[in-house]
Amino acid sequence: MVSVTGAGGNGSAKTALPRPPRAEIRTQTRIVHGTMLQDDYAWLRAENWKDVLREPERLPADIKRHLDAENAYCRTVMASTKALQKELVAEMRGRIKEDDSSVPQPDGPFLYYSRYRKGGEHPLICRRPRDGHPRKGKDREQVMLDASALARGKDFFDLADAEHSPDHRLLAWSADEAGSELHVIRVRDLATGADLPDRIEDTTGDIVWARDSRSFAYVALDADHRPSKVLRHRVGTPAAEDELLHDEVDAGMFVDIGATQSGRFLLIKIGDHDTSETMILDLTADAARPVMIAPRQAGRRYDVEHHGDDLLILTNADGAEDFRIVTAPIADPAPASWRDLVPHKAGRLILDHVCLRGRMIRLEREDGLPRIVIRDLASGAESSIAFDEEAYGLGLDAGYEFDTDTIRFIYASMARPAETFDYDMASAERTLLKRQEIPSGHDPAAYRVRRVFAKAKDGALVPVSLLHRADLVLDGSAPCLLYGYGSYGSAMSASFRTRPLSLVDRGFVYAIAHVRGGTEKGWGWYLDGKRQNKTNTFTDFIAAAEMLADEGFTARGRIVAEGGSAGGMLMGAVANMAPDLFAGIVAEVPFVDVLNTILDETLPLTPPEWPEWGDPIRDEAAFRMIASYSPYDNVKPQAYPPILAMGGLTDPRVTYWEPAKWVARLRATMTGGGPVLLHTNMDAGHGGAAGRFDSLKETALAYAFAIEAAGGRWSIVEQARA
Repeated sequence: MVSVTGAGGNGSAKTALPRPPRAEIRTQTRIVHGTMLQDDYAWLRAENWKDVLREPERLPADIKRHLDAENAYCRTVMASTKALQKELVAEMRGRIKEDDSSVPQPDGPFLYYSRYRKGGEHPLICRRPRDGHPRKGKDREQVMLDASALARGKDFFDLADAEHSPDHRLLAWSADEAGSELHVIRVRDLATGADLPDRIEDTTGDIVWARDSRSFAYVALDADHRPSKVLRHRVGTPAAEDELLHDEVDAGMFVDIGATQSGRFLLIKIGDHDTSETMILDLTADAARPVMIAPRQAGRRYDVEHHGDDLLILTNADGAEDFRIVTAPIADPAPASWRDLVPHKAGRLILDHVCLRGRMIRLEREDGLPRIVIRDLASGAESSIAFDEEAYGLGLDAGYEFDTDTIRFIYASMARPAETFDYDMASAERTLLKRQEIPSGHDPAAYRVRRVFAKAKDGALVPVSLLHRADLVLDGSAPCLLYGYGSYGSAMSASFRTRPLSLVDRGFVYAIAHVRGGTEKGWGWYLDGKRQNKTNTFTDFIAAAEMLADEGFTARGRIVAEGGSAGGMLMGAVANMAPDLFAGIVAEVPFVDVLNTILDETLPLTPPEWPEWGDPIRDEAAFRMIASYSPYDNVKPQAYPPILAMGGLTDPRVTYWEPAKWVARLRATMTGGGPVLLHTNMDAGHGGAAGRFDSLKETALAYAFAIEAAGGRWSIVEQARA
């Protein structure tokens, strides 16, 4: 174990910093609900930002100069960590099995899987004949798609989906080549390996085949980059002739597609963060049209599965805050026909459900821990799969087939690599198919996983998952990386992550704060961290940091906070609220310009976001609430800890100008501390670099920053004023 004191020194001497870039002030003002809003850096938002998503080279020259200058400054400040970053990349790469393969999934005559070549950034999509099927050369692998070859010569490439047709003759696949999430769908003939002329642009990338393999459904993006239309494409015909299945007129609703496990129905799913609506379309009938299950009703959410003559519906209807499962006949699926199958139980959040022949399987979470429950649909008998650990992650993979006794699940803890099992539901026997291999070596016994609780200011108990070396002396001297998210009901799984081991092996405590805004403790945990309750997310995170210090896991001023996207908003908020608590802040694609973004309904995601944050345009109370915590609007003349903000030029979710504006305002306002760094990936979007090794470089930058900050390199540095 390596002790952390900071590669740049021991914190006892001043570190000279270069002068940071100065963003020009071009003040814009407006009045909203009687309040004057002043924005000195709104010019960093390119007027042609939609064009930049498609063609990054169209970024205006003055904005490009500023972002390039910021990147250069970040490189200069972090130059002393260049060797450390290379070391971190080597360590993290050493934990990746370079020629890894997924566990093959059976579907009819084939086993389908993905794998990597040694050194390959992107996967190979493969299949091989299934045992027991009389095919010549049954052991021969067919590489259906080579994503590394497709990515060659491109600055960015991300394979989004690859779906084989039910007759196994075609592969529909989609990719994003700019990071802007504008996916192109193509169709490959698996007999020849050649792509057909079919080409569909500006899609979400999702694909659902009809059972006759002659057509598939997809979702098109509109001019504002919103998923709004579901269309049916017939293979071999021009995209201009695609049949419209649904056109969503409400800009506040997301549109998504999927299919029931039976393969019988296409699911057209429309919803926002509060309300959902589903239509089904019979995939066995060529001329079928969508049929509504239950029209949208504010606050009602539901998801649909199919078995026999019935639909099985997971819903929060009629006060089922943590969800229940009901049945309804296909012939009459309206809510009046819904009958309880699994009644609501407060505190037991049902996360998902899937049907296989004769059975329903649900994934649920209670007391913060997940389990899988299998129900025999004829008898009602249930059995469960769970594990006896303080903190772990559990995932369900239903695969392709419906008529099977086998389900697949993946288990991992923060110290134990992922294990993939097949579970025979008839015999209750589990078979280990794969244990994640760590080529550089990993001993779970060398680590300790713990689950502790922090008391929030209102008395709520906030779960915190911890990982540290078993031999770490917990005397308050250890640095800590504390991760948080806390929005949209997303729960942070306490599963195995290889990258944080590079910090843990250097003496860090790695912690995940399961703050309100997620669903770790049920749906109510989410509701208590959204809209008028949003500040609970921030105060929960601060309470978690304070508890870790008070209990001797770390100390105040030794904690580096990390979060991305909406978790980046959390980072901005806690930096404003408790700057002395943290040694550093890592904010990845941070949603920090909240008020301006949610006031702008022309941005792709703004209308669908109003149920999460409130509508500040029409609701003055929502405006006041968001204005009270929006990180960009609440930067104060105070000392700030070192901050690293990371953005992506072609990010349609958290636009590049959010972190750029935030950094500019921080530098112009703060009275000391820092440094404040901005790194913008000029070739990528929300997810950063797409390649599995290229992405390590961004993690290495963040971790090198965390090591330096926790080691005190900048603890007494005065930020050079622009």
